[in-house]
Amino acid sequence: MNLNPETDLSFTRTLNAPRALIWECWTTPEHIKHFFVPKPYSIESCEIDLRVGGRFNTVMNVDGQLMDNKGVYLEVVEMSRLVFTDTYTEGWAPVPDPFMTAILDLEDDGAGGTIYTATARHRSPEAKKTHEDMGFFDGWGTVATQLEEYAQSLK
Repeated sequence: MNLNPETDLSFTRTLNAPRALIWECWTTPEHIKHFFVPKPYSIESCEIDLRVGGRFNTVMNVDGQLMDNKGVYLEVVEMSRLVFTDTYTEGWAPVPDPFMTAILDLEDDGAGGTIYTATARHRSPEAKKTHEDMGFFDGWGTVATQLEEYAQSLK
């Protein structure tokens, strides 16, 4: 994938958990609640319709404030890639002020773990900077750590 340094943020980490388990965590609403946002924040609810055009909706609790996030999957490649966005909601209804498109790539590391790449694509350099200033690397890094720990607890 060609990244645009003006609009894309990305990092890669090796997680000590098998790819099948990481995939299951990312595609099951009950699992999403355990890692999707940095603690102490939480996910109040999650709806997944795992298909292109299917919903990926979450309600986050950030310091007692509920934040409704609606989106759709743009690409679903079993065990390898998830692409979702808040640019549209289910039924391809456009939203007035989208934030980003997320791309998750998963590969076996050859030793039972998963090479995990998370990418956030933004519509403008300004949107990218906003996300970076919000703490993309720390936040998404924390989520990756929480995902790894949660997946290990399921083994």
